[in-house]
Amino acid sequence: MLHSRPALGLLAVLAIGLAACNAGASPSVAQATASATSSTAAASSAPAEVATTVNVTVEEYKLTPDTDSAPAGNISFNVTNNGPDDVHEFVVVKTDLAPDALPTKDDGSFDEDGQGVEVIGEVEEIAVGSSEPLELSLEAGSYVLLCNRVVTENGETESHYAMGMHAPFTVE
Repeated sequence: MLHSRPALGLLAVLAIGLAACNAGASPSVAQATASATSSTAAASSAPAEVATTVNVTVEEYKLTPDTDSAPAGNISFNVTNNGPDDVHEFVVVKTDLAPDALPTKDDGSFDEDGQGVEVIGEVEEIAVGSSEPLELSLEAGSYVLLCNRVVTENGETESHYAMGMHAPFTVE
């Protein structure tokens, strides 16, 4: 029993020395541990696909995207109504038809139930001066972006689609 006290003392000195060595290296060990933990967490959960952002301006009587194409996948349309007077909407239509050749109703509006078209998503009633988002997951193909508002004032019907508020869009 008397011989074990020096051994315990030696173990204590070694433990303190080892702790001192590790204390000097702890920032990099902590960083490596944090990095490994982050990598493990990222590997265990699927990373969210980053959306491509497409800014679109609507105004009397134009619809203008800042690009006419985007890669397939998540697309975030940010639609801003520059007015100056009318509320607008934003509709994404999958079709092989030309933007000005979509099926229409008697009032000149785009027929959302027409042949050869599929409405993928829309934002209704975008107020003047405001912006609205539309997040969609789009596959490769041809699309048309349009405003389909119809306003009747003083007996006159105004179809925004018929007045040229449409643009081609390609998803690659």
